[in-house]
Amino acid sequence: MSAHTDSRFAADVYGARLERAVELIRAAHLDALLITPGPDLRYLIGSAAESFERLTCLVIPADGATPSVVIPKLELASLEASAAGELGLQVLEWVDGTDNPYALVKSALHVGSRVAVADVMPALHLLPLAESFTGLPVSATPVLRELRMIKDAAEVDALRRAGAAIDRVHARMGEFLRVGRTEAEVGRDIEDAIVAEGHTEAAFVIVGSGPHGGDPHHRVSERRIEAGDVVVIDIGGSVEPGYYSDSTRTYVLGEPDPEVAARYAELERAQAAAVAAVRPGVTAASVDAAARKPLTEAGLGHAFVHRTGHGIGLSVHEEPYIVVGNDLVLRPGMAFSVEPGIYFRGEWGARIEDIVVVTDEGGESLNHRPHGLTVL
Repeated sequence: MSAHTDSRFAADVYGARLERAVELIRAAHLDALLITPGPDLRYLIGSAAESFERLTCLVIPADGATPSVVIPKLELASLEASAAGELGLQVLEWVDGTDNPYALVKSALHVGSRVAVADVMPALHLLPLAESFTGLPVSATPVLRELRMIKDAAEVDALRRAGAAIDRVHARMGEFLRVGRTEAEVGRDIEDAIVAEGHTEAAFVIVGSGPHGGDPHHRVSERRIEAGDVVVIDIGGSVEPGYYSDSTRTYVLGEPDPEVAARYAELERAQAAAVAAVRPGVTAASVDAAARKPLTEAGLGHAFVHRTGHGIGLSVHEEPYIVVGNDLVLRPGMAFSVEPGIYFRGEWGARIEDIVVVTDEGGESLNHRPHGLTVL
């Protein structure tokens, strides 16, 4: 296996991904895939280069020719940390005012003009590229979705490390959640802990105390936590090489109200039922239904106002989506959240979230903190 760094996998991992990309490009009757900086570029060659007004573009031809990277000369250093060199990719550098980068992209293709572009490609690059080809570019989503949706062993290992790291943060919540502290103060401590426990960054922190817990996407505020508050803590960050954690647990400051405890118990049963439903061959919608059924039967269906889950990897939210109507059949290697919640606007809310990977036999949860309503 080729050498690797903390910021990317071994080069042969990316080589296999490029080979698979060519197979899918051909199957889609495309001539090439054009990828600008973002999660897709990191997935394909391990490059975390950022997108500016100067074009950087990976060109993957369907005819089997060596892929090329069109890149500004002043950004060449950003390519050195990627696997491009070990993979033997052709580097087509360009200089401001001297070279036309869009013409370089076209020159990297020997035949054809049916190209697909990544969804994150900025319009300032998409429009000039469109003028370079006889046909309008199409979305590369079908190809990229199929590539990224099935995690390989290296990716699952990274997701396991991310899950263990965020579990360690949840284990410290007693240090941070105290009566009288503001959500923002708690949030800052959690951000520091996310990094201290092994993430490269804190991607997001939700501290939804009391009535703020009734808003699924509340962040933090200057509200002071009070005795008896139910507090939703939804947190995540990334570990090298760029894979995310995302886990939610719900806490209560003091003994919970009996009605709160009873409703939370129904949520806990719903989340467990959804995790148990994960296995190859079932649909994404069926996992959503497994979470929704117990809550509906308990008279809480109206309080579950979002999908059951989202895929995760190099993006916090990616396919597959665990939602009503999604007939996508689950396959080993798919990774996604299972996070039913119940929300009572202006009163309180609760959510339980694990990341689950589909295995040959069922599903592997990557988060292992207790699921019950944790009393602090």
